[in-house]
Amino acid sequence: MAIDQVFEALASRPRREILAYLSATEMTAGEIASRFDMSAPSISRHLSVLEAAGLVSSEKRGQFVVYQLNRDSLVNTLTGFAFEICPVGKPLKRESRRIATKKTTG
Repeated sequence: MAIDQVFEALASRPRREILAYLSATEMTAGEIASRFDMSAPSISRHLSVLEAAGLVSSEKRGQFVVYQLNRDSLVNTLTGFAFEICPVGKPLKRESRRIATKKTTG
């Protein structure tokens, strides 16, 4: 993983928002896409950049691809901290926690 790839990944607001959504739960590509007003191929490209930078990982489960935050990444640790204090990221992280709760209770 090149540090330039990490900075490139973090330079995009949609990619930072995707990281916020993944901060508390794993999500399918479709679940992620449903939260954005952009095409599925655009979301797929954003996810590819995040994966290439080592910030997220994916796993094929049946017909779905599930994405999760790469918790081993120092950048994710720092990003998690930033989401706690960022006025934009904090509400997204709260929504991610709500999604995780629904998945475990529903």
